[in-house]
Amino acid sequence: MKTLNNRIPYFCRRSFCRLLLTMLLFTPLAAPHAAEPILTPAALWKDYDPNQGEFKEEVVKQETRDSIFNRDSYISAYVLGEEIRVYCRYSVKTGAANAPGLLVVHGWMGAAEPDRKFVDDGWAVMAHDYCGQTAGRPNFTKYPEKLRHGNMDRTVAGPVRAQDLEGKPITDPKQTSDYVWYAIQRRVLSYLEQQKEVDRTRLGATGYSYGGTLMWNLATDPRVKAVAAYFGIGYNDYYRDKQVWLYNVPYIEPPKSSGEEIILASIAPEAHVPFITAATLFLNGSNDHHGGHERGLESFKKFPKDVPWSFAIQARGHHDTEKIGHNTKFWLEKQVLGKEVVWPEHPKSEIRLDAEGVPELVITPASPDAVRKVEMFYALKNPCSYARSWRDTPSVRQGQQWVSKMPVLNVDDYVFGYANITYDTTIVRSTDFNAAIPAKLGNAVATDKPSNDLSDSGYRAWSNIAELEGPQGIKGFRSTNNGRGSGTEQLHDPKWQAPANSRLSFKFYCTEPQTVVLTAADHNAVELEVTTSDNWQEMTIAPGRLINRFSQKPMSDWSSVGKIHFLPKQGSDLTKVIFADFKWVQ
Repeated sequence: MKTLNNRIPYFCRRSFCRLLLTMLLFTPLAAPHAAEPILTPAALWKDYDPNQGEFKEEVVKQETRDSIFNRDSYISAYVLGEEIRVYCRYSVKTGAANAPGLLVVHGWMGAAEPDRKFVDDGWAVMAHDYCGQTAGRPNFTKYPEKLRHGNMDRTVAGPVRAQDLEGKPITDPKQTSDYVWYAIQRRVLSYLEQQKEVDRTRLGATGYSYGGTLMWNLATDPRVKAVAAYFGIGYNDYYRDKQVWLYNVPYIEPPKSSGEEIILASIAPEAHVPFITAATLFLNGSNDHHGGHERGLESFKKFPKDVPWSFAIQARGHHDTEKIGHNTKFWLEKQVLGKEVVWPEHPKSEIRLDAEGVPELVITPASPDAVRKVEMFYALKNPCSYARSWRDTPSVRQGQQWVSKMPVLNVDDYVFGYANITYDTTIVRSTDFNAAIPAKLGNAVATDKPSNDLSDSGYRAWSNIAELEGPQGIKGFRSTNNGRGSGTEQLHDPKWQAPANSRLSFKFYCTEPQTVVLTAADHNAVELEVTTSDNWQEMTIAPGRLINRFSQKPMSDWSSVGKIHFLPKQGSDLTKVIFADFKWVQ
């Protein structure tokens, strides 16, 4: 069937699908504030033809360098009766023929950039700009006045979601910026199909950050065999924005506006899941605010049964996936190129009590004898999924299963656990996010205790660091990213929550003077002068030294802080400072 489907022109397949799925595509969803039924994503797009109209290609620049042909151009996309001039960038090996095509979609305020790694692997890669006008860019997608909300830059127009640019609730999903961006990427896919080097039966796509958000719509386009979405799994509109977490106690959903009803039914990534036809890979960081939601993983249970899917979640990752990103290459080679890549089935997992009443995470991976490594993580209490402090917990193999202990401080609070399984192929699969209240599982016992020593479990909870040994054999860490700095969510864990009226103490070692900025809970900050010495030095930071950037008031207490972060002041180098021995002191 797949072979036959690939031989049928797109417009014929589209008509066939429309006829076959009419009843499924249009399912009116009653919205309490909407005058008309809300369209499903499939119904919203059934009359949109991405092949309509001339491309009107205008080449800006083209060159061949290092055996790679590069072309920058503008094409026309026709959306809601308006013409948009879309800026595109195309790269392919010289002399390529029947190359698989890859659409690469950038993130929020990002820019079009073909992925050179895939070009080198023989893909014909197309990237396009949908950010629109913003400072410092000579080439960008040009939106007409009626579609000026396609511009991401709020100084130009600003995006439209549940409310229009005047602050009124939307009444039609086609009013949203996302609808325009969805339409553009489908049009660019048509442009990619037309390239002489491209095999139009082998098309894939990747999207990063907000580009990951857009992937869930593109995955419903029958021309695309597979997508890889980095972050952007959905449940940001309404759920994240209003802190409606899956494990809130008590769980309450506030009323939805009419605009939110439309977004959630027609535009949001999660609304697209029942209509997805492309094999879908999702990669995420457990602490990424754009995609770190257990609700999103629940979406995979709603996939059409014959559509392959997989996901991997980097522990303590924010907007980074360097430990799992290689999955994308394997996924696209399997799903688009048809290579013989063994992809393990989704693992089983559960939380239970051991014989002494201590919670433990039990996983049952597929193909256990092909498992190279199992990493298990757990977190306590925090319902906000991207703000949890994930602990490493050692695992023990027991037959075909792996088991790890999860000591808790309170048996009446939630405990969360998941695992990453690395196979001999290096492919990584994550388990579901598991959640349980230990007391509801049986005679649970709390065996963990609070600690004032934030370093007693090492420094794995810190981002962008390298652990090392400083003077006197004291173990610490240095930042490996001067731009992003280094931070931790560890204070969200009740084990390391600051006692009332405490101060933060830590050691530092530096041979060149630096100025660093310590932030707490994102919005409170203080500049710290790091002086030089041949030995370790110590700082003790009272909460009142940190000033809120909005209220300009001093921070009252450390006990309400869940996150701290170090950044360099401009001109300083954070990577030259070694930190160690973080503690709460009175």
